[in-house]
Amino acid sequence: MSQNPFDALTGGGGGLDLGALLQQAQQMQGDLQAAQERLAEATVEGSVAGGVVKVTLSGVGELTAVTITPEAVESTDADGLAELGDLIVAAFRDARTKADDLANETLGPLAGGLPGMPGSGEPGPGPGQLGF
Repeated sequence: MSQNPFDALTGGGGGLDLGALLQQAQQMQGDLQAAQERLAEATVEGSVAGGVVKVTLSGVGELTAVTITPEAVESTDADGLAELGDLIVAAFRDARTKADDLANETLGPLAGGLPGMPGSGEPGPGPGQLGF
């Protein structure tokens, strides 16, 4: 056993290798940036009532288009317009759910953190000489 308690932080005695940790963090940062770019370029579409109202969002949730068929605007009275508004909101929610699912699918593997770090779900090398 070494008398130097800092060996656990520098790789001595099986402790934390800061160089490897930094390399993993940089790799994760690159992977995250690439995933965010893919999301920004992706689109999802939500629709309701058999497609009479469609809403298109980018993968990051930015509204890019709303399509309304003539059948959706049968009446221009207050009730008809309120119903149209409800259809638009429902189509947006449908699209937002799809965008959220796409984001979880794309970013999910990157959200776990570094192996061995708290919250990563992966065991680390075990405690070093200092007990962490």
